[in-house]
Amino acid sequence: MGKYEFKVDKSASDFKVSISGTIDEDVDFSPYQLAGATSVEVHLGAVKSINSCGIREWIKWIGTAGSAKVEYFECPKIIVDQINMVQGFLPAQGRVKSFYVPYYSDDSGAEKNVLFTEGKEFTEQGLQTPPVVKDDEGKEMEMDVVEAKYFKFLKK
Repeated sequence: MGKYEFKVDKSASDFKVSISGTIDEDVDFSPYQLAGATSVEVHLGAVKSINSCGIREWIKWIGTAGSAKVEYFECPKIIVDQINMVQGFLPAQGRVKSFYVPYYSDDSGAEKNVLFTEGKEFTEQGLQTPPVVKDDEGKEMEMDVVEAKYFKFLKK
């Protein structure tokens, strides 16, 4: 078994894809072409890393969705970074439905990833008032990202 895993559930022309592990030069998307799909849900919460070869393969693969509605769920920071930096990583007809935001506490050194969901923490118009996140000691944590850069994809 490779460093990545795909699970694909097809219901007529609706595809639900779950990806986990590492997306790199060893990834083979060819068995998972999206041609004929009208909607594609891509769940990314278990993706651990992606490199430039993986990004190239991803863009070719997601392009096989054609004009299908594409929605990304549970995007970790490494995926959000690619959406913000790499043209075509999120196709033109694609939307991010949920993504993780890293938080950090200077006091305790604690780190948390908080899931932001469309309609709750963000909308098509952008970021709503972010939630107050506390560490295990009850101390308030701060977002561990540059907001202007990290949330840039919400304005696309």
